[in-house]
Amino acid sequence: MSNPDEFLLSLFRSLPGAEQATLLAFAEFLHSRSGGQALQSLSPEPAVIPEPEPIPRPPQESVIKAVKRLSQTYHMLDKNKMLNETSTLVTQHVIQGRDAAEVIDELEVVFQRYYSQLTSRED
Repeated sequence: MSNPDEFLLSLFRSLPGAEQATLLAFAEFLHSRSGGQALQSLSPEPAVIPEPEPIPRPPQESVIKAVKRLSQTYHMLDKNKMLNETSTLVTQHVIQGRDAAEVIDELEVVFQRYYSQLTSRED
C-alpha cells in the first residue's frame, strides 16, 4: 500500500480488540509527546458483535452453498482469516471425494469456532 493511512488502518483492523486498544494508547502517547493538542478520545468504544443469523441447513445442500449460507449466518467474521481452513475442506470434497455432509458438518464447526474466538476476545 502506498498510502500510510490505509496501511495503518489495515494493520489496526487485523489486530484483536486488546491489541487495537494498545495501539490506540500508544498513538495517543506519541501524539501528546509531540505536543499535539488533546483530542476527545481515541479509545475505542467496545465493539458490539452481532449474533449469528441462523439459516436452516437444507437437505442435500452442496458444500459451496453451505459456505455461502455460513458466510451469511456469520457475516461478522473476517472470511480471509478462515480461507485456509474452508478451502482445505472444500478441496477435500471436490478433489478427494470426501462426503459433502461430513465436510459441511466440519465447516459449521469452523465458523462456530471463529465466532467463539471473536466473542471471547471482546470480553
